[in-house]
Amino acid sequence: MTAATTATWEMGGYNDFLRGKLSGLSLNRDGKLALAPRLDSVYDSEQPQVWTVARGNDGSLYLGTGHRGRVYRFEPGSKKSTLLWTSDQPEVFAVAVDAKGVVYAASSPDGKIYRIENGKASEYFTAPGRYVWALSIGPDGALYAGAGEPGKIYRITGAGKGEVYFDSQQAHITCLAFDAEGRLLAGSEPNGILYRITAKDKAFVLFDANLPEIRAILPMPDGSIYAAALGGSLAKRGGTPGVISGLPTGPMVTAPGISITVTDSQAGLDVKPKQEPRPVVTSTLSASPATAVQAYEVAGIEKSTIFKILPDNTVESVWSSKDENVYDLVQADGALLFATDGLGRVYRLNPDRRATLILQTNEGETSRLLASPEGIFATSGSAGKIYRLATALSPKGEFEAPVHDAGSVARWGRLHWRAEVPKGTRVEFRTRTGNSARPDTTWSDWSEPLSDLESSGIKSPNARFIQWKMEMRGAGEDSPVVHSVTAAYLPQNNAPTVRSVAVASAGAASKAVPAASNAQSSFSITVTDGGEAAAPAGTPTTALSKAGGSLQTQITWQADDPEGDRLIYSVYFRGEEEREWKLLRGNTYENSLLLDGDILADGRYLFRVAASDRPANPIQYAREAEGVSAPVLIDNTPPALHVSATRRDGEKLELDIEASDSTSMLRRCEYSLDAASWQPLEAADGVTDSLKEKFELRLDKLRAGEHLLVIRVYDQAGNAGLTKAVVR
Repeated sequence: MTAATTATWEMGGYNDFLRGKLSGLSLNRDGKLALAPRLDSVYDSEQPQVWTVARGNDGSLYLGTGHRGRVYRFEPGSKKSTLLWTSDQPEVFAVAVDAKGVVYAASSPDGKIYRIENGKASEYFTAPGRYVWALSIGPDGALYAGAGEPGKIYRITGAGKGEVYFDSQQAHITCLAFDAEGRLLAGSEPNGILYRITAKDKAFVLFDANLPEIRAILPMPDGSIYAAALGGSLAKRGGTPGVISGLPTGPMVTAPGISITVTDSQAGLDVKPKQEPRPVVTSTLSASPATAVQAYEVAGIEKSTIFKILPDNTVESVWSSKDENVYDLVQADGALLFATDGLGRVYRLNPDRRATLILQTNEGETSRLLASPEGIFATSGSAGKIYRLATALSPKGEFEAPVHDAGSVARWGRLHWRAEVPKGTRVEFRTRTGNSARPDTTWSDWSEPLSDLESSGIKSPNARFIQWKMEMRGAGEDSPVVHSVTAAYLPQNNAPTVRSVAVASAGAASKAVPAASNAQSSFSITVTDGGEAAAPAGTPTTALSKAGGSLQTQITWQADDPEGDRLIYSVYFRGEEEREWKLLRGNTYENSLLLDGDILADGRYLFRVAASDRPANPIQYAREAEGVSAPVLIDNTPPALHVSATRRDGEKLELDIEASDSTSMLRRCEYSLDAASWQPLEAADGVTDSLKEKFELRLDKLRAGEHLLVIRVYDQAGNAGLTKAVVR
């Protein structure tokens, strides 16, 4: 994105709109928003969870709830509700109603089933396990119970009269249903097996899913079967300690949530080995207020899938998701409806197998669906409510888009939308903006509505973040249809940053003050993030010199732009005692500049680099930044030397040397006798560190005859002054 060029934020298509918050709207796979069937909230149980719902012959609905373990009776016609029974256990996962209106409810984690009749509850049967996940009245009038730990199915014919109908060798039997021929269907966990059971201990594996849990089964009149498989979230229905065998149960936990992760080899799952390899299952034991919840995920595969098992036992995958769990299935008007935990969504699977999001409760999860002559009922698992889907459209709906980050403070343009708006219907948009990532009290209020494309300028204040919402109103059976929404904006252009400016000597002949090894080196100074920086305290001033005529001065810099704009540079210099900057090079895209070593006279200089993003922005929005080097000493003049007359007394020789430099400090003195190797000579005051220094040369055991003595003194810039003395 170019900083000062108009940008757009467009939302259009299924995946885009799915990121927003829908209320009273449906979303089809073509990415079209329209009014959804009216969703009426018909009952609030005021319980933390609704796990199950069953319908009696009189039309009453019976709810099993958690985490207080209650059973309610709700009459949709009169909207009356009755608390039928309160268990001494926290969860009621399964409820069934027989033809006579007798209610059966299973409590967990004690694995007991109660018979509720005429307002009185009595213990009916105890499964020798911890959980009862499903209850179903069979065609023979018997009560069938799907249990967990161990995963068995019980057939119960009277109080205390029950037998193991089928032992799955799985940890849990998670759901039960009867097909059109009266055969029992059962789903299991953790190997995700769907069984068809035709008699006691006589079962056939209809399908072996690649997901750990079969959550829901829906037999169809044509003999096909839909099954919802999950990647493992039995605890989201369970919400109780010890869902997975072998994990510690312990007391209730009221501390803030914690998480412990173990693998299946540690969990002690008592399951029947499978022929094919299974993905590694990770179990998570988490603690939350008043309950310990367990869930486990399988990495690398779908989170949930709906399978269709055809009458010839072939299997097809008709829908899958990596983000949502499918909790229940129901048939309505020849279509498959299914509920998920994605903000309490309900989808319709069309004959072409394209799912339409028909409504969203925004209540966390829709746990159960129930088809009845009164309509489709949906229970909100996390809010304890019952909703009814009406056949008529909702008179209005609302969509709230996610927050969009413009990257910097932006000027807003127009909001544009593509929509079909039949006569009598209406679509309105509002916007709000702010400079915090999440809308809070610091954001602007929602703007006045925008409904006309000709005057759809965004009136919200300039800011970094923006959000829009849309309200749709219908007329009878007519609904507007929104295809896409686009917001135009001009981001604020941010200034570039000059990270560093470095000045260094360059060239083959460049020499620093040599060390004892006479190794060559160069000097450089770097300043970062702008400003006229001085050298750090205690650091010698950097000096650059011609050093034999081949040395050059190289200026390099580093700069970047927040928007990635191309930058153009100008380089300036001035002497330390000067007031005005002089241009060395302008309008360059390079990041370095090479100068002849003697282009500047001896002295201290500063170098400034100005970076501009004007190549990528209109001139009125272009921004500039600069960085300045630390003072750099340019020194092309060697030290001056003066040698006193030699004083010789036999084999002893004395010589005084005076050295001076007008620009940089003296750093080293050395001598060579008769072209032998150089020998260091320290200043008379002990340290060579001034513009002027005296050196005293004392030689002993000097052989008789004439000798050539060469003196060499270096300054800070590496310039060398030489002189000689002939000793006789």
